[in-house]
Amino acid sequence: MIRNQKNFFIRLFLHHYTHWIVSRHFHQILFNQIEIDKNKSILLIANHFSFWDSLILYHINKKLLKKKFHVMVREDTTLHLNIVKYGGAFSINRNSRKMLESLAYASQLLSDPQNLVLMFPQGKLYSNFVENIHFEKGIMKVIGQAQGKFQLIFASSFIQYFRHKKQSVTVYLKKEECAGKCFNDLKTAYQQHYIDTKLQQTEIVI
Repeated sequence: MIRNQKNFFIRLFLHHYTHWIVSRHFHQILFNQIEIDKNKSILLIANHFSFWDSLILYHINKKLLKKKFHVMVREDTTLHLNIVKYGGAFSINRNSRKMLESLAYASQLLSDPQNLVLMFPQGKLYSNFVENIHFEKGIMKVIGQAQGKFQLIFASSFIQYFRHKKQSVTVYLKKEECAGKCFNDLKTAYQQHYIDTKLQQTEIVI
């Protein structure tokens, strides 16, 4: 397992670089406002369809959620882009026994109310147009070990161009209260959020 590393100067560089590249690439990033508990950490669950997902949600965290950002990524990505560990990334390898170490580390991060942990339960990239969100069961180990010390937030992201040369992204956030429920309840709750927001997205007219 590759853990996130602290380096003030590299992290500062990555912070400014992320905001620069996101603002350069997208026409706009839209997201709804939600109320959060400042005294609890955040487990952020999101769909995963592009290279941009973590960067978009990093941007939203800085604008709205204001927590220390951490994201679970595949180990091959961390090895290929070693610098991401200084931006809050830590690795998971589903084909290794150390997978449990990664899940336990995510739970440990959630014990600090200043932290946000972003997880993509699909486990790999899927199209932005899929109907059903695949869920890996490892996320329930994180939830179980964190023992309710966090607040659960769903995020669903959709990209469209409309009249602009640059794409726009809309992120729908929802604070969810089913953190202590079983895997099927969690999966169903996220699936319903995804379906509702996807329908909402298709009804946008410019």
